[in-house]
Amino acid sequence: MTFDSILFRDGRAADTIDGASEPEFFGDLNLDQIIDSVVHGRDEYNLKPFFYVALTDIDSISYRQEVMRDLERDEIVTVINTFAAQMRAMRAELGVAAKLYFRWQKRRYFLDGVRTYCAAIVAFARDLEAAAPRSSGLLAFMEYLKAYANGPEFLAIKEEEARIRDALAQIRYSVLIKGNAVTVRKYAGEIDYSEDVQKTFEKFKQGKVKSHSTEIRDYPEMGHVEANVLDFVARLHPEAFGPLDEFCNAHAGFIDPVVERFDREVQFYVAYLEHISRLKGVGLSFCYPEVLDVSKAIRSMDGFDLALAEKLRREDARIVCNDFYLEGDERIIVVTGPNQGGKTTFSRTFGQLHYLAAIGWPVPGREARLFLFDQIFTHFERQEDMKNLRGKLHDDLYRIHRILGRATTRSIIIMNEIFSSTSLKDALYLSQKVMGRIMELDALGVYVTFIEELSCLSAQTVSMLSEVQHDAISSRTFRVLRRPADGRSYALSLARQYRLTYDQLTERIGS
Repeated sequence: MTFDSILFRDGRAADTIDGASEPEFFGDLNLDQIIDSVVHGRDEYNLKPFFYVALTDIDSISYRQEVMRDLERDEIVTVINTFAAQMRAMRAELGVAAKLYFRWQKRRYFLDGVRTYCAAIVAFARDLEAAAPRSSGLLAFMEYLKAYANGPEFLAIKEEEARIRDALAQIRYSVLIKGNAVTVRKYAGEIDYSEDVQKTFEKFKQGKVKSHSTEIRDYPEMGHVEANVLDFVARLHPEAFGPLDEFCNAHAGFIDPVVERFDREVQFYVAYLEHISRLKGVGLSFCYPEVLDVSKAIRSMDGFDLALAEKLRREDARIVCNDFYLEGDERIIVVTGPNQGGKTTFSRTFGQLHYLAAIGWPVPGREARLFLFDQIFTHFERQEDMKNLRGKLHDDLYRIHRILGRATTRSIIIMNEIFSSTSLKDALYLSQKVMGRIMELDALGVYVTFIEELSCLSAQTVSMLSEVQHDAISSRTFRVLRRPADGRSYALSLARQYRLTYDQLTERIGS
């Protein structure tokens, strides 16, 4: 029975995953913050590289979604978590063995690690089958695990470890201490008088007495006297210590590489499910998106920024959800509206949803239909960098030219408040050129801007507007709605706030 990876249908992809680096757009979309929150407390697994590689075909995404659905079942995830705890215990024992100095103590900790591993494998194979997984990934691994647990190599290690442990448990020896001399010899049936002494002096005990017992701390590291005693015991019992030495040398790499890979990779799913369970607990929805590889008729209902949602959850604040959709020839969502109204958050949500879908995860929202991209490109405003000797506008143009030179018809492009350092006339001219190129590519994108004319540039553009309550400009709803840009309503709200409407001015002049 063969099995490669619980993350990839093709195990060759898993072999190269550790060479992956963080994509350029992670910082702009706050995906780096999301990943940090998800993997918190799981440093030993080195999970971050798994998040840096998006999948490129729908079958691979379906493979992960099936596994994720399995792991949402309590009986499955409980088995996985129990196995993970046992594997952590094994690694702890092997870690101690690696740090210790004295030979036989190192050997014993290694033997303990093997025992923990063997017990974990046996229990995992039994319990996983009883939990009855349904996904093709977990079913394939379960069959591999059963074959491995019943295979001759594993059974031989398990039985040999048990024999050595039993042999060591039978050893009895005596230690004679006289002055500075310590003598170790085989146990010769000497009588243990400690219980008799206790009984003899029990009758002299009067009331509660002060204890003079001293706590002996159990440090993992042995002292040199203890180590020498153990060396003498090993010489007296070569029939037990000899096989122990041979066993440790012969089975230094006893962990099955497929099981070891599974133990690491499955945390990719478990960590995310634990993360979103906290958000589900405050009423937020997640769904398995339909992923499109031809049509660009995308849709999201009640989507939200996952990084912001976690921040607000910790602050016990409410997250605002938004909808979007594109149909027909529509490709670019142009978002306008007042500052601090949720425009940038909306653009991040758009990118996050597509990326999370492309790594096989459930995405924020009640419903989602998303496009399988080849690349994501982002351009968010940055402070001027004096080191590159380029001005703000020059740097914007340089970065945009680089994006448009690499983008394809399958790319997603997210532009956020570009050309803010130039005049309105120049910003409009440059933005029209940039959007024209994106429309030529027929690429999907979000364009956040203060220039309302861009929202009706062509049939490929869709206007969405961040909503403001008309009675108080300081009150943002953070809702981004699909409707024509109307800067006049925003101006009217400003005028009302500062009592500058026609009626208010007339009233003030008249009084």
